Amino acid sequence: MKPRKVRGFEDVYAQDISVLSTMLECLQAHYRLYGFEPLYTPSIEYSDVLGKFLPDDDRPNDGVFSFQDDAEQWVSLRYDLTAPLARYVAENYDNLPKPFKRQQTGTVWRNEKPGPGRLREFSQCDIDIIGSTSMASDTEIIIVAARALEKLGIPSQQYRIAVNNRKLMDSLLMRLFPLQKGAELTAQKTTILRAVDKLDRLGITGVTQLLGQGRKDESGDFTKGANLNTSQIDMVLDFLTTTNTIKDRKSALKALENIAHKNALGEEAWHEFFRIDNLLSALHIPDWQVQFDTSIVRGLDYYTGPVFEAELLPQKNDTDKIVGVSGAVGGGGRYDGLVSRFSKNIIPGVGFSIGVTRLFHALKQYMEYDFSVQTPVIILALEQDFMAEYFKLADELRQDGIIADVYMGESGMRAQMKYADKRQARFVIIEGEDERKQNVVTIKDLDKGRIVSQSISDNTQWRQNQEAQVKIPKNDVLAYLSKRIKK
Repeated sequence: MKPRKVRGFEDVYAQDISVLSTMLECLQAHYRLYGFEPLYTPSIEYSDVLGKFLPDDDRPNDGVFSFQDDAEQWVSLRYDLTAPLARYVAENYDNLPKPFKRQQTGTVWRNEKPGPGRLREFSQCDIDIIGSTSMASDTEIIIVAARALEKLGIPSQQYRIAVNNRKLMDSLLMRLFPLQKGAELTAQKTTILRAVDKLDRLGITGVTQLLGQGRKDESGDFTKGANLNTSQIDMVLDFLTTTNTIKDRKSALKALENIAHKNALGEEAWHEFFRIDNLLSALHIPDWQVQFDTSIVRGLDYYTGPVFEAELLPQKNDTDKIVGVSGAVGGGGRYDGLVSRFSKNIIPGVGFSIGVTRLFHALKQYMEYDFSVQTPVIILALEQDFMAEYFKLADELRQDGIIADVYMGESGMRAQMKYADKRQARFVIIEGEDERKQNVVTIKDLDKGRIVSQSISDNTQWRQNQEAQVKIPKNDVLAYLSKRIKK
């Protein structure tokens, strides 16, 4: 049998796990400062409870991994953390403080076509405010999201939060299809939104094809289009490019007036933009950090008002070459109908999700981070009869917070040193017969040894070199390593 991974899934090793854990601890602590309480919801929900809001309706199971349980009911792996939150709020609404502010980190799964930066299994870190219609909630979500990126070390000039409003898009659709209503208009809207949401990936040409007859990708797969005529496509493209060259929010508001004041829904969207800008300006959030951008729509169908997207900006190195990874690393928006599916009452909500896996991969290429982790001290097992002594020494180090590992194989010293090197250990402890007679141990500093070895030209020099190792009394091992590792 050939070992192989399923496409769209990846293995994650120790160093990356350590950095991911640090990232999440940083984000979670930041969110707690703003009063967002942690919540856990299950990975599997009833399929009808999750609902069908994903943009990939041409994928099997509507983009969701689903199966029947032992009661023959359809259940699905969650595709985001917001749909399960809606179920939780509906079940516990009477006992929750209103507004309810929650944060959650977890794995989600999407049965979509994998590609660069698009995995079928990934982690998200969410914040949400349930129960408030005020644009203060939307504004706080935007501000918390922006400062979360800065907490991870991203300078404010190297990212932006783009803000749009679904009501503005709905206003455009009402003008595009004045005779359509209900399910017919909803279906047309969904197709157009899914086309527009691919703008950053496919560009104007690709979106134009999806707004028209459809598009065939490089693999030969064909996606049906929205079948708009030329004038309708031009209207959509004009809408998307309204704020293309505008960088300050006040100028964007003036430009948006021209398309917002066509009907009542557009007017409502414009006033929401206006209130968000007032709050951002009061807190001195600069225009280049949070911008109004009509090309942002977000793919999920449940958004009903303001939507936002966080993206890293391309950077130039000393030779003016573009470096790093640009693109969206998080997004969110207002969803006033999602929780209300379970209730007779309108229960508004707004949230933001950081794509942890995507952001992590972007940061590795985008910025200079120290991705090193504390590696174990390896204790060589040169004599099986004295394994208990090796275990005792390892236990003493662990109680002081030093990661320690006793070699468990039966190979000789050369193989054990290779093992330590593969584990990327910095220190190796050797206690053989000679050391035991003197009540000492030999400690090898493998990092220093690698540096010194670059200047050694023959075997005699190697044997004579003592810089990379030291003999110390056995009782002093803990103090010696504690000092070296902390340093």
